[in-house]
Parts: sequence; structure tokens; C-alpha cells
Amino acid sequence: MRVTQSMVSANSLRNISSSYNKLNDLSNQVSSGKKITKPSDDPVVAMKGMFYRSNVSEVEQYQRNLSEGYLWMDNSEASLEQANTGLQRIRELLVKGKNDTNSEAERTAIAQEIEEIKKDLVTVANTKVNGKYAFHGTDISTPLVTDGDPPQVAANVADPSIDNYTVQVSSGINLKINVSPTAFSQEMFDVVQGIQEKMENNDTDGLDDLLSRLDTVTNNLTTERSELGARYNRLELVETRLDSQEVLANKVLSDNEDVDMEKAITNLSVQESVHNAALSVAAKIIQTSLIDFLR
Repeated sequence: MRVTQSMVSANSLRNISSSYNKLNDLSNQVSSGKKITKPSDDPVVAMKGMFYRSNVSEVEQYQRNLSEGYLWMDNSEASLEQANTGLQRIRELLVKGKNDTNSEAERTAIAQEIEEIKKDLVTVANTKVNGKYAFHGTDISTPLVTDGDPPQVAANVADPSIDNYTVQVSSGINLKINVSPTAFSQEMFDVVQGIQEKMENNDTDGLDDLLSRLDTVTNNLTTERSELGARYNRLELVETRLDSQEVLANKVLSDNEDVDMEKAITNLSVQESVHNAALSVAAKIIQTSLIDFLR
């Protein structure tokens, strides 16, 4: 077969073009840090990358859900602590008011302090987290307690259907992050109102019974607080597991998509040398005289 100048030129240009493409691919790998820049570069890597990236996104969403859970539980814990402090103070005032040495004016002063604590309990029971009522279960748009003498707790607090406000913390796993609506019961506010009225009327009859009822509602509040603490501990365990999953998911994604930078830079340097050699050789073998083109 006769080799003509045009054949030599065409082959040289085709090889130089191929070299340019390889140089471009390696340059893209070094600049982007990725093995491929489009699915057609390697369909298998691209397909696996979509799956691995989905796993990473899923774990990140669960971690955002955990953040909401922590926010909800932290606010609930602080509110229960405040409510417990208020109830303990009412107990101290009740024990003090039972003493026969107290005058009517002193019991009136006690009643006034209990009134302020009662208002604070209403405020605590209607605590909001991100604009949602924290102690009314899934009925997050309605306050748990309305003002009154005594304050009135919503009638649906015992409805099991509103008890659990949950967030998804893993595939198929939903964790309750709220305190049961029954923590702030009607009995609590009835007892506080009863103690206040006894002090206002300078009446000591029945205070022992009110003291016993107050201890009961305080214990119920403490029980809810303990349960919240147990679920908080579980939330921390879930967070630890998700952190491990995030590390593994990102590692798998990196192994699939990220380029070995040292190897890529070496290959790029080699390809640059090959490309420069190809250009040099092509310049020497391709003749540009008119006679050469006419042969």
C-alpha cells in the first residue's frame, strides 16, 4: 500500500487529537479531584455514585432530624426543671402557711406569691419550640393551658392519638421527642389554685390533703422528666451511630468517585511529555512543500 503525505498528515492529526483528549481528561481529573466529569466517562462509577450519594444524603437528613430532637428535648428539660422549681416553692409556702403563727396578712402574701408561680406554670406549660407548643403532643398549634381560676388544661390531653410527637432518626425508626401532655395535668392547677384560695381565706383546714396531692403531681412531673432523660440518652446513642454511618458513607463515596491525586498528577505529567513528543515528531515528518503534496 502506498503511503501518501495526506495519510501521514491525517494519522498524525488523529493521534494528536487523541492525545489532546487524554490530556484534557487527566487535566479535568486533577482540577476537579473526581474520576469522571460526566456519566459517559464511566457509567458504572456514575451509577454507583448516585446510590452512594443517596446514602450520604439520607444520613445527613437523619442528623438534621436529630438536631430538631435535641432542640425539642433541651427546651422540654429546661421547662420541666422550671416547673419543678415552682412546685417545690409552692410546697415550701404551703408548709410555712400551715403554721398557726402566721397572720392573715402573711398568708395573703403567700397567696400572692403562689399566684405568680401559677402564672409561670401556665407559661411553662405553653412553651413553644420553633413556633410549636411543646407539651401538647401532636396538637402543636393549640396551647395546652388557658388562663383561669384555676387555669384549664385542654380536654384532649388524655387522647392517645396526640401523645407522641416523633422524628425519624433512622430507616423505619421514629423517636418520641416530646413530654406526655399529661405532665401538666388539670390536677396540678387545681391543687395550686386550692392552696392559693386557702391562703387568701386564711383557712388552714384541708392543707394536709392539698400537700399530699401536691406531692403526687410533683412526683408525676419528676417521672416524666426521668422518661425524657432516658429518651435523651437514646438520642445520643443514635447520634453516635449516625456519625459512624456518615464517615463510612463518605468513605465509600470517595473511593468510588475521588481520583488518586498522586497517580493523576503523575499520569498528567507523562501524558504532557507524550503529547509534546507527538507534536515534535509530527512537525518533523509532515512536509509542507508543494511537491510533497503533489506526489
